[in-house]
Amino acid sequence: MENREKLKNKKRIIVKVGTSSLIHPKTGQLNLFRLEKLVRVLTDLHNGGKDVILVSSGAIGVGFKALGLKERPDSLPMKQACSAVGQGQLMMIYQKLFAEYNQGSAQILITKETMLNDKRRFNARNTFNQLLSLGIIPIVNENDTVSTEEIEFGDNDTLSAVVTAVVEGDLLILLTDIDGLYTDDPHKNKRARLISEVPVITEEVENMAKGAVTKVGTGGMATKIAAANIVTDCGADMVIANSRDFNDLNRIVDGKDIGTLFLAHKREHFDFRKYLTECPYLNS
Repeated sequence: MENREKLKNKKRIIVKVGTSSLIHPKTGQLNLFRLEKLVRVLTDLHNGGKDVILVSSGAIGVGFKALGLKERPDSLPMKQACSAVGQGQLMMIYQKLFAEYNQGSAQILITKETMLNDKRRFNARNTFNQLLSLGIIPIVNENDTVSTEEIEFGDNDTLSAVVTAVVEGDLLILLTDIDGLYTDDPHKNKRARLISEVPVITEEVENMAKGAVTKVGTGGMATKIAAANIVTDCGADMVIANSRDFNDLNRIVDGKDIGTLFLAHKREHFDFRKYLTECPYLNS
């Protein structure tokens, strides 16, 4: 529990929330009750003295509903069109909800190309730092309307890990539809055991991830382990937790044993660009 206690001292916290955590599963419409709860919890974390960054999926999901489509599209141009419509609507809702708590927010759209280019990445970091110094909560998403890599190969697990590295974050919390990393897929194996702490990501851990997938969204457990490699190597901790109760964000930051904690082990010559270009989970 000593490592959990250390989470209380984390200053810069990045929270990633997936599409499945923000919508009604039967209709695909935004779950405004949960969205409002997320905004309230993040604002409270900020009020407690934390730097908070939100990485939010949902633009394509909001867009295809707004366009009157019955199902999520498969073609790339239609996905990009849905994103163009949905991103603006989603951001409008976020800003309205944050404003109700007198909390400023700002939109940052990122592409993989931005993160691979030294100058653009430097400029992005400066933007994050300036916004955080002004007390603003940045809301980040992949720029789906121009970036084919994210829609075809990537997901916001990877994006949130890269953001954590760029802003020199202390803790990344991935909220998903599973309680954490299990020894096997808990949907198929009742004996699967939740792993509370991962000191080092070994081949055994990566093999567990291949069998324990999440039910909804683009990112399975394997991409979350790939994200954990980036985060822990850059010197930050990471937690995978269930999004069913957004109050767990407060509990995690308060040192409670929730989800799976991946411990930081900063590498001297860390370069996340190698992960983006070489990791098999992100480029296949």
